[in-house]
Amino acid sequence: MPSKTVEPNEDTTGEEPVGPLDSRKAAILNAVVSEYVETAQPVGSAHVTGTPGVEVSSATVRSEMAALENEGYLVQPHTSAGRIPTDKGYRFFVDHLARPGVLDAARRHEVRRFFAHVHGEVEDLLGRTSGLLAHLTDYAAVVVGPGHTAATVRSVQIVDLGSQLALLMVVLSDGAVEKTTLELQGEVSERTLSSAAAHMTTHLRGGALARLAPVPSTGDVSVDALTGVAEEALSRFSDSRELDHVFVGGSSSMASAFDAIETVRSVLSILEQQLVVVELVEDILDRGLSVAIGAEHGFEPLASCALVVAPVWVEGENAGTIGVLGPTRMRYPRALAAVQMVGEQLGEHLSGARGRGDTEKHTKGGADRGD
Repeated sequence: MPSKTVEPNEDTTGEEPVGPLDSRKAAILNAVVSEYVETAQPVGSAHVTGTPGVEVSSATVRSEMAALENEGYLVQPHTSAGRIPTDKGYRFFVDHLARPGVLDAARRHEVRRFFAHVHGEVEDLLGRTSGLLAHLTDYAAVVVGPGHTAATVRSVQIVDLGSQLALLMVVLSDGAVEKTTLELQGEVSERTLSSAAAHMTTHLRGGALARLAPVPSTGDVSVDALTGVAEEALSRFSDSRELDHVFVGGSSSMASAFDAIETVRSVLSILEQQLVVVELVEDILDRGLSVAIGAEHGFEPLASCALVVAPVWVEGENAGTIGVLGPTRMRYPRALAAVQMVGEQLGEHLSGARGRGDTEKHTKGGADRGD
């Protein structure tokens, strides 16, 4: 995927200070961040001299870079090497220097085409969305789907799987389909399966998944026995609804994003812990951040990572979170632009699915992981 060096904000070439830095220091920091993001190599004064806003001698550039190091924006990894940005340097870049990112026309078309043609149940949509976001950014993508605390039941289906097993499927008002396997006591006829499903649909339709009322007896021993097994399974859905709706895409690309193999292993291990991922992205949003860099997210195993996150809004309600995770040496404008556009399109698609109820027709298969 072609890369694009971030250009400096116009403020960096004027006389006015940029945040706590004067315009020249800001321009030098911008040049260092942009060069390091592209090359992953320490940046020397020769690469900075002559860039926009830095029309001064190499000696002056070296002096200013030393000052930026003293102020905590840059660090020199080796005595004879150039300098690389610190977390503070990346934060200044994100807050003051990087222009608002805009995806190029090809990527914007790809996003619109994806949501125009994607169909199926919500879990499949979220899994595929994580794959799309990972493809757009070359980082790991995380999609946390909506919980179902307020979702109501549309229908219940029970399908025979053979060997005294059945599949219980509950279609919800937000388009999601919850599924679980039922262990049956002996053989159960198709009539019993369909009767139990119809009876449960009649009495549960419109009820919130988290607060379902007991299903009354039918007087048919076999139907009531199956209904009881299904009700017990339904009671477990609320305990696992968040974990069932976390999707990670592009984790394989993490190997090329980090230099140290131990860092890659640590990141991949964290991404497998779904509850940790949910708590991490929700905490970042709760603190009013859209970007958490290095130690800012307060999670030491990801100290060399940055996260870009955004809420997904459906009809004015927070219906989930999306984001990307990569090294602090991240292409922040592109990541921010991709997360914003995909999040907006996902929210619009979910809003349409609620209105149409078309995902009720798609009840086959499980959620993709997005890789």
